[in-house]
Amino acid sequence: MRTDSRAEGLVAEGLTHDWGGKRALDDVGFSIAAGRFCALLGPNGAGKSTLFGLLTRLFVPRTGRIAIAGHDLAREPLAALSRIGVVFQQSTLDLDLTVRRNLFYFAALHGLSGREAEARVMAALERLGMAERAHERAGALNGGHRRRMEIARALIHRPSVLLLDEPTVGLDAASRRAITDHVHALARDEGLTVLWATHLVDEIASDDRLVILHRGRVLADGEAGDIGGADLTTRFIALTDGAPA
Repeated sequence: MRTDSRAEGLVAEGLTHDWGGKRALDDVGFSIAAGRFCALLGPNGAGKSTLFGLLTRLFVPRTGRIAIAGHDLAREPLAALSRIGVVFQQSTLDLDLTVRRNLFYFAALHGLSGREAEARVMAALERLGMAERAHERAGALNGGHRRRMEIARALIHRPSVLLLDEPTVGLDAASRRAITDHVHALARDEGLTVLWATHLVDEIASDDRLVILHRGRVLADGEAGDIGGADLTTRFIALTDGAPA
């Protein structure tokens, strides 16, 4: 057991996965240091959601290894999974419950109750600027605030690694920017390791770690500024445009 699970981030090595006769991921590997924001950039169908399925153990890779905060996902699944917070592309909120009740339900799933649950729920909402909306019904929130609420929920059990799969899909530009800024701050100020899957280049800062995924393969891995230079959009198109679907 690690004494400080935040000392290590996320490691993926040689991940290969097939859907029927189609190869969804082909020898995918990268590592993210603790406290880094890493963008996983790829067009639709690149394999981003398949990768998230492997990282969260929804299914098991054909080959390869995953380590989360120093815990091997295959050998120590409970320890590894307890260190991640996840925001999936599709919302999983109960829209009939208040913001607070949604988060309390999630806290209970992690064995938290009473004052400890109350403290963690309110702390998570404060971090995302949502405390004043705690007693509003989730269904009454706009899309941006629902996403903030889901991120707050993912932080209740104090994970080391935060996984977000296309978290700004369907949001307006202002909401996208606010959420991106919040998550960058979580990595910078609180030491969270972040993997942010997106197909939108404007969500990536020049000093972010960047992995470009296309047709199940890693095409580039490094600092966004080094990969894209002054024009990441042009570089991204050059790497991915014209490839067979």
